[in-house]
Amino acid sequence: MKDFIAANQTMPVAGAEAKKPTRMSYTARSELTDNACAKQLFNLMETKKTNLCVAADVTTAKELLEMAEILGPEICMLKTHCDLYPDFTESFGEQLMAIAAKHNFMIFEDRKFADIGNTVVGQYSSGVHKIADWSHITNAHIVPGSGIIDGLKSVGLSKGRGLLLLAEMSSKGTMAKGEYTEAAIGMAAQHPDFVMGFISTNPKAWKAEWSKGLINMTPGVQLQVGGDAMGQQYNTPHNVIVENGSDVIIVGRGIYKAADPAAAAKEYRAAGWEAYQTSIA
Repeated sequence: MKDFIAANQTMPVAGAEAKKPTRMSYTARSELTDNACAKQLFNLMETKKTNLCVAADVTTAKELLEMAEILGPEICMLKTHCDLYPDFTESFGEQLMAIAAKHNFMIFEDRKFADIGNTVVGQYSSGVHKIADWSHITNAHIVPGSGIIDGLKSVGLSKGRGLLLLAEMSSKGTMAKGEYTEAAIGMAAQHPDFVMGFISTNPKAWKAEWSKGLINMTPGVQLQVGGDAMGQQYNTPHNVIVENGSDVIIVGRGIYKAADPAAAAKEYRAAGWEAYQTSIA
């Protein structure tokens, strides 16, 4: 940490205006974490030049796999909801992992676990979906307390998986704010080997020096600011990355509902990467 602080402090120069410290690159931040998933994602984003995660909230496994193939070249991550798919089969995970390897992106099952540790062990490792076998990343609410992390960690750590905590949410009226956010941050600090970061909306407001090795991902991103009838509030890639200090933009309907999803993904990818370049310039 001392090395990080020293590298990012600019000493006053006589007769010249002190240079404003800039945000660290993904590559530099990959060196600040021992979390295997976070390190992999930081390096993937820098190498592939994309910080775009697509929330492909389609309603069948067939559509999801088709979307993964189409959007794979543009993304760093694909966010799934496997419990939406009535045609889910045991081969789904294998097929999706093969597409992810082909196009070099990570899989994020947006399961939002929210139960006691003993229960989430089974939900994560077994059942119909066996999420830990094929999804690099999953996420959890902290309402049950830190035992939920212990439970998920007992399954995922040995598999090299990573966990995102829901520190903030983009929906109107969310309770994930204030003391709740602070509690999530505290729990992450206790599990640096498994907790790789947060789902958040304004991490710049609370990001601490020790957390520079953690990844912040923000949902509800559109090219124009706005909202929908269900309380979702949208923000632009520039606002999310530059103004609010996030790392990954999560885009849903703006891409998978577009007339040409591949073209839309290219547009969002470019906007997200331009915002990142601006933030480190």
